[in-house]
Order: sequence, then C-alpha cells, then structure tokens
Amino acid sequence: MSKIRLYHGSQMIIEKPEYKGGKIHNDYGQGFYCTKHIELAKEWAVDEDFDGYVNTYEIDLSGLKILNLNDDKYSILHWLTILLEHRTMRMNGPVAEDGLDFLKKHYHIDISGYDAIIGYRADDSYFSFARAFIANSISIAQLERAMYLGELGEQYFIQSEKAFSKLIFKEYIEVASSDYYPLKKSRDNKARSDFNYITRSLDKEGTFILDLMREERENGTSL
Repeated sequence: MSKIRLYHGSQMIIEKPEYKGGKIHNDYGQGFYCTKHIELAKEWAVDEDFDGYVNTYEIDLSGLKILNLNDDKYSILHWLTILLEHRTMRMNGPVAEDGLDFLKKHYHIDISGYDAIIGYRADDSYFSFARAFIANSISIAQLERAMYLGELGEQYFIQSEKAFSKLIFKEYIEVASSDYYPLKKSRDNKARSDFNYITRSLDKEGTFILDLMREERENGTSL
C-alpha cells in the first residue's frame, strides 16, 4: 500500500506541518521528521519536565521521489556522510578533517531532488559514534554494530513541498512525561553504555577511516 501512518513527537499539536520549518542542522537538514513507530514518537514527545503529544498523519507515498538509505546499494557510510554534512560537529584533529573530506568525495548523495528520505535516526547520544569513527577511533564494523545496538528505528524525513502537501493530520495523542521520559532516559544511558563497551577494545581486524584514505592514496583509485 502506498498510504502509510506516520507519527511525530512534539510538545505541540501540529495539524499543519510547516514547509521549510524546523532546524537546519538536523540529521538530513531542514524538514519534518516522523517515524512509523508510535512508541518511539512518544519518547521524542516528552522531556524531563514537560508532557507532549504524538501527532498522527497519513501520507500517500505514490508519486513521491524517495531516497531509502537502507537500500542494499547504500552503505552506512552514505548515511554517515549525509549526517555529517548537515549536523554541526567540532573536528578533533587533521584525521577527522581529512576523513570528512574523504566521505564527501566518495559517499556524498545529492538529496535536494528527493521528496522524502528514509533512514536511521541519529539520537544525540549515538552521534558520539559518528564522531568516534571520523576521528579513527572505531572501525566501520563497530559503527554498524553501534547503530544496531541503538535500536533507533527508521525515520521518515519529509522534505519537499509536494510531500508536505500529502501529509494529512489525523489526530493527536497526549503523552505523559512520567511514563515516557524514563524510557527516553534509559535509551540515552544505553547509548553511553554501548559506547563504552564498543570503544574499550581495538578492532584489530577492522577497517578504519584512515585505512580507507590510505588505500585510496596507495592505489590511486576512487572507492
């Protein structure tokens, strides 16, 4: 079916999402972020001292140009490159700076022509893994494992005016902070625990960002 149900967690009721609204420095840029997982949206909706709402929408995906970053033709490095191109991150040293340039050269995707994007959501806590990879501290395998452990789920990024016009508001659901902030906090704690677990040992057989850059330089070829 081309029609699906999407959820957006917020501290506001949003009957008509604003095209070109939202923060510029977000996972995929400026747009509207939703999920098919209502329980995850409930976590997004609350903060420690604030209740929130899950806004429910229906969208007809037919006729939309959609980039699915979980398609087999893309790797986690394509997702990571988009993430690093849109989020702000302090570069810790020349390896990170050169690593970002390398990713932009080989894994950049022009997302401007897409109506919507499907891909992992990078919770703030899990963004630490992106920083660790670009700094050559963890391997590709460790990065993939981190995203798997995170159980972040897919998010739907609504980007174009055409896609916004297809979002049909259905209802809102009230969400109590007392019920869902502990779950949100637990997810954050798990991220920190996962980071410590994954980074406490060196992946001696793994491929690091520096390995990719060296291979390019030694072979004189594009990957």
